[in-house]
Amino acid sequence: MNSDLLLIGRNTAVMIGGGLLLAMAAAALFAPWLFAGDPTALDPVARLRAPAAAQWFGTDMYGRDLYGRTVYGSRISLLVGLTVAAVSVAVGLSIGLVAGYVRWVDAVVMRVMDGIMAIPGILLAIAMIALAGSSLVTVVVAIAIPEVPRVVRLVRGVVLGIREEPYVEAAISVGTRLPHILIRHVLPNTVAPLIVQATYVCASAMILEAILSFLGAGVPPEIPSWGNIMAEGRTYFQIAPWIIFFPGLALALTVLGVNLLGDGLRDSLDPRITKRM
Repeated sequence: MNSDLLLIGRNTAVMIGGGLLLAMAAAALFAPWLFAGDPTALDPVARLRAPAAAQWFGTDMYGRDLYGRTVYGSRISLLVGLTVAAVSVAVGLSIGLVAGYVRWVDAVVMRVMDGIMAIPGILLAIAMIALAGSSLVTVVVAIAIPEVPRVVRLVRGVVLGIREEPYVEAAISVGTRLPHILIRHVLPNTVAPLIVQATYVCASAMILEAILSFLGAGVPPEIPSWGNIMAEGRTYFQIAPWIIFFPGLALALTVLGVNLLGDGLRDSLDPRITKRM
């Protein structure tokens, strides 16, 4: 009975999370067809209009259609989330493999990772953006750097357990070169936890991008993103709450979908749960 409940819960989480994420990805890809107008077009006559048939999500303080800005804003959030996840996993995997297998490298690398993790991610991102300027590339790099140590620690922990396995010792005894051992015997065992970690990094990156944009340190203001839409509407929250509500709801649903997908994948890829089921 418990196994059936676990299976149902896992499948439900994957279906709901995947559905939410797929819907947001479709909105980002087909934004020009879902909203034919210009999300940056100003219409002062129509400023601060409540949601209606003409403007589904209402308008902001400049008369811009909030539906179009929310749809186009999904592009920035998903692009930042997926790119940060890919960059942090690729860099963290490379460093973690070497640090976990080569002992003298481990002592040096992990102290550097501990130093990076000691700095709050939001402060490090703001400092980098202040130095390099506000752009999409800078935002991605600034968010990815604090996420790399978490991936390194995860991969290192897996490698520390794998390198003591008999098949790894057998490969060493026959003179197999280090790169071949890492790629052939160690790397496949890191795939499952990395997939789960990548989903959490993606969700965290989208939230951090929204925070940076809300603080004015994210993407340039002329590029619609959920963070800067909410930042512009906070002054008018009492008279026009829809300016914050709709992009905030889109961000919440996207992060919820990524987290549900990550939880479902974690249960699917965890051998202990699979064995119980």
